[in-house]
Amino acid sequence: MQQNTLTPSWLRFLIIVLLVMAILFRFSNLDSKVYSHDETYTSLRISGYTVAEVKQQLFNSRVITPESFAQFQGINQEKGLSDTIMSLAKEDPQRTPLYYTIARFWLEIFGNSVTAIRSLSACISLLVFPGIYWLCRELFYVPLSLPWLAIALAAVSPVYLIYATEAQEYILWLVTIIVSSASLIRALRLESRHEDELAKRQQSPDQFTIWSLYTVTLVLSLYTCIWSGFVAIAHGIYVITIARFRLTKTVRAYLLASIVAFFAFIPWMIIGLAKFFQFLLSNDSASIQLAPLPLLPFLLRQVSRIFFDVDLALDSTSSYLIWAFFVILVGCAVYLLCRTTNYKIWLFILILIVVPSLPLILPALIYDGIKLGSEPYFLPSYLGMQIAVAYLLATQLYNGSLARRRIWQTIMLLLIIAGLVSSRVYYQAETWWYKGVSYHNVQVAQIINRSARPLLISDAEGINYGNIFSLSYFVEPRVRFKLLKNQIIPNISDSYTQIFFLNLSDTWRQQIATQYQSRINLVYRDEYYSLWELQKPLNRRQNLILQRNQYSGS
Repeated sequence: MQQNTLTPSWLRFLIIVLLVMAILFRFSNLDSKVYSHDETYTSLRISGYTVAEVKQQLFNSRVITPESFAQFQGINQEKGLSDTIMSLAKEDPQRTPLYYTIARFWLEIFGNSVTAIRSLSACISLLVFPGIYWLCRELFYVPLSLPWLAIALAAVSPVYLIYATEAQEYILWLVTIIVSSASLIRALRLESRHEDELAKRQQSPDQFTIWSLYTVTLVLSLYTCIWSGFVAIAHGIYVITIARFRLTKTVRAYLLASIVAFFAFIPWMIIGLAKFFQFLLSNDSASIQLAPLPLLPFLLRQVSRIFFDVDLALDSTSSYLIWAFFVILVGCAVYLLCRTTNYKIWLFILILIVVPSLPLILPALIYDGIKLGSEPYFLPSYLGMQIAVAYLLATQLYNGSLARRRIWQTIMLLLIIAGLVSSRVYYQAETWWYKGVSYHNVQVAQIINRSARPLLISDAEGINYGNIFSLSYFVEPRVRFKLLKNQIIPNISDSYTQIFFLNLSDTWRQQIATQYQSRINLVYRDEYYSLWELQKPLNRRQNLILQRNQYSGS
């Protein structure tokens, strides 16, 4: 491998351009996308209210306006930070509180708008770039252009852009993973440098500082996303393996850092254990029983989405060709990494790719499918694969014949163009695949908004609760909601021009149709929910108005 000592000027210029474009894509049109089912839960937790309190105040058969939801979607005068934390502890203990705490302080400054809450993720996402640079510098000594290529790929990565514009904790989690991984590699490198001097002097201040940094970032990572436990396990496997399963000073330092992080996380673990049944019966989308996704197409799409994502149809030939190209590219990158680098380098990246994803993949093999909403938990794997591809590009752009270098320069250009095209398409879209059960909410809201005086009726079962909140962001102020605790027969006023139902079960639909002696027609259906309309018979007053209009028209 040729050891280029300087980063080419063209690459530095390209990085600047890509970073500017990445910032523009992250901060523009933040309010244009569907505010999804899961994001409304984020706002609910920030508000300090619980689902039970919302059901008591809103799902009580009264007619309410879209403005009625605002109290439960951000900062309010009735709840404080302690209520935000208790809301998570009572109903959502698998969600750790760091992001929600930061978001609450953020909204107190910038307000409760969709732009405000999503701008927090956009700002946090900028830390990904220096973090990746540091991680690559700690992992690789040459070539020096590798960290910059990793930044270029991260700047145009569609999957990073998605979570950088989402009101959830995942981009903060990615930052903590990167920084904790970089600090771990740095600590191990310092330990190795002083390995021959252990008998002569004590641990250096640099070593103590970097192990402290690892401990702090691991704690922050655990308090950002509980899935960090698997990242910590990956780190432990790596440290023990490179120590050849001996209790060396390095292993003892790692164990001490991990134990401190574990004890720091115990308070929330106790809450999680105390609320174990609430965890299993959580109102979060992860507990909603939806049809699992086929595992192989899912994994192929996830690899592709690191570099290119335009929401292709699952069964199209072009989608499979694109997936195959990126899977082969990542496979070649990992193969080259394992063949040409020290085992301490390739082992870390391989463990980072494999270990945190196994708890998702193994159950999917057993139950013949993976759960909807599992995509964010593959972020450690995305990071590892992206670094491997950056290494592949960095080693091939300057090696071999001129023709070979031109081929790899073309591949790098194609990756950048693919990322930019994906970012542009995403920038213009109103919805995207990761919106899950809320994917079609804009279309549903448009149907409801066509009516002069519509009424939307639903209950809090399944995904209805979150989707009702999501729809409240898109319907016109004239729309009215009638939210029920149970599937009872609602009392419907004659003053509404159209009556809509969200997710009517067959039994409930038959009961309402019988009660009102009318038909209920399907207006819209997708794979997750349906919208129905009640065709109420005209009363005497409505018949007179209709006859008068018909007479006037004749």
